[in-house]
Amino acid sequence: MPRAYDPQAANMCIFDSLLAAKERYGPKKAILEDQERRVLTYTDVVRGAFALGRKIAAMTGPRERVAVLLPTSSAAVVTFYALHGIGRVPVMLNFTSGLRNLRAACKLSGIKRVLTSRRFIEQGKLDDIIDALDETYQITYLEDVKESIGLADKLFALAAGAAPKSFRVATKASDPGVILFTSGSFGAPRGVLLTQANLLANVDQVAAHIDLDPDWVMFNPLPVFHCFGLVGGVLIPLLRGLKVFQYPSPLHTKQIPPLLKDCKASILFATDTFLNQYARVAKRDEMADLEFIVCGAEKVRDETHDLIAEKFGPVPVLEGYGATEASPVIAVNKPDDNRRGTVGGLVPGMEAKVVPVDGITRGGKLMVRGPNIMAGYLDEQGNLEPPVDGWHDTGDVVEMTDDNWITILGRVKRFAKIGGEMVSLTAAESLAAHVWPDARHAVISVPDPKKGERLILVTDRYDATADKLVEHAQATGAPELAVPRKIIKVPEIPVLGTGKTDYVAIQRIAESELALGKAA
Repeated sequence: MPRAYDPQAANMCIFDSLLAAKERYGPKKAILEDQERRVLTYTDVVRGAFALGRKIAAMTGPRERVAVLLPTSSAAVVTFYALHGIGRVPVMLNFTSGLRNLRAACKLSGIKRVLTSRRFIEQGKLDDIIDALDETYQITYLEDVKESIGLADKLFALAAGAAPKSFRVATKASDPGVILFTSGSFGAPRGVLLTQANLLANVDQVAAHIDLDPDWVMFNPLPVFHCFGLVGGVLIPLLRGLKVFQYPSPLHTKQIPPLLKDCKASILFATDTFLNQYARVAKRDEMADLEFIVCGAEKVRDETHDLIAEKFGPVPVLEGYGATEASPVIAVNKPDDNRRGTVGGLVPGMEAKVVPVDGITRGGKLMVRGPNIMAGYLDEQGNLEPPVDGWHDTGDVVEMTDDNWITILGRVKRFAKIGGEMVSLTAAESLAAHVWPDARHAVISVPDPKKGERLILVTDRYDATADKLVEHAQATGAPELAVPRKIIKVPEIPVLGTGKTDYVAIQRIAESELALGKAA
């Protein structure tokens, strides 16, 4: 059984929580591995954090915000904890967001230095981005830092590892824990400051919601610049005693399934898009031994649930729901209470209210409050904009049961007003998904002089026609206003580095195609 949620568990700093886990689960417990296949124990992580931290401390000032531009890896994990050990604030940069967004993130967060890896920059072909950032910020390569670690640094790390609380910089739970940036699915990313208490509260909320066995192995291919990848793949496993395998990219469809088997993974983090791809190519023995799979960032399609069940047996796909502003987990299904079509139950310690939205008759806008809700957004002057009375407006339209199980109906932004009626674009996407379940679809709206707005379906289904959608809507009783009459066919649906559908890019595609008169 999961242990009871303890609100006091977050009254500690992140580095001290790592030290407490080291004592609880044993300093020699194997806790971290990546594609280099070097296994690190708690002792290795703590010593590595002190050795690296000493070097970073010499380049930075107390409480300085320091950017991290790294793939999901053991190096990223050790760097994150190293910054906490010396009292610096990690700023996790999204290297898939493009130069414009990266520059904006660096400016907004007030960083002076970017920690990265020369090998990563070369392999990721990010030289142009680094060259551009180098004009304004100090670029520090971890390879150079590692090479500069000498005998004195190693002796320091040994001494610090033996008496860590004498060497680490003391911080408070209310101090900044990380600066992250929202996904930008619908517009420009926003800077979010999460305190150490926010992050630790969410770790404890998840552990109180789902029983986590320290003998299990997590497999995390999600980026650590995304809150799901950071908290799920860096904080939860190391603070709850689960070994975690860090993999640098969720896009490696053929490489990941064999690795799941090889590292004896018990839990896989994924998005629907990536999970569907893994399941299609995986052999049965590569995923059948998973205890469960946790999916977030986008809706899990029935086709994905069915594919996993048919090919791998009783491996639950637990759909969850979160937001960067909530550190990130708001709700998630459980292995023993997995309600398909929902995003699960509200995690302990959170309050929620559903607020009516004009024109939307079913459900309402979800507002959440709790110890995991952010300190605030960063404004252009570097000040914080805290949530009013602690309530975060998710912007999502939901229904919630009496036992706090949540079903997402769409986003407030993802409704179009057609002929005076509010129509869910998410429902229109579901309509297409039922007609062509093996394809990917996105629905956006554009202005229409007669009806106010009209729906456009962007799909990778080469033979999609509006007639098929109308036929299915009539057969199922779906409102015809929710049927897109214009269709744009693309080789693939654009996605962000987090796996979410990139609606900004899709809107641009649709507007361009419509201008050229290419929509079906």
